[in-house]
Amino acid sequence: MEKEKETLQNQDTEVQEETPKEQETEESQDEERQESTEDDEVDLEAELAESKDKYLRLYSEFENFRRRTSKEKLEIINTASKDVVIDLLSILDDFDRAFKSFDEKAEVKTVKEGMDLIFNKLSKTLEGKGLKKMEINPGDEFDEEFHDAITQIPAPDKKLVGKIVDVVEQGYYLNDKVIRFAKVVTGAKP
Repeated sequence: MEKEKETLQNQDTEVQEETPKEQETEESQDEERQESTEDDEVDLEAELAESKDKYLRLYSEFENFRRRTSKEKLEIINTASKDVVIDLLSILDDFDRAFKSFDEKAEVKTVKEGMDLIFNKLSKTLEGKGLKKMEINPGDEFDEEFHDAITQIPAPDKKLVGKIVDVVEQGYYLNDKVIRFAKVVTGAKP
């Protein structure tokens, strides 16, 4: 038993001797970990700062792009309107000449011919810009996608019930898109 006690004491002494060495090793490892953690933090902070900078630059670039495209879009719209107005100026000049001819007491027939010429010129100019008149006649089916019923009257004929009786204002397409619905009167049951 004494031998066992002696062996245990020797082991305790060895353990006590190793413990300070282990503590030093653990402390040095902790210091190394702490230094590597600090290095990692510095690297992460640098990456974060770089990412923030990239984000701000990208956001600024996008905002500039958005503003520029909005401005360009507005300029295109204004330019498109300008072209139509320029084409209509010659027709306006024709109307001025026609009104002057009224003062000269011209014949009604020649004035009507002049007005027909101006109307045809205006129609052709607008057709050249993509305007197309809807073909609507009394007796056609009412279609809410193209017609706007402003009123209903008793149908003069049973065939006209629920159909177009009269066209008050013509409808128009611009490049195959309805820009003005035709205003019509529909027939109701008497």
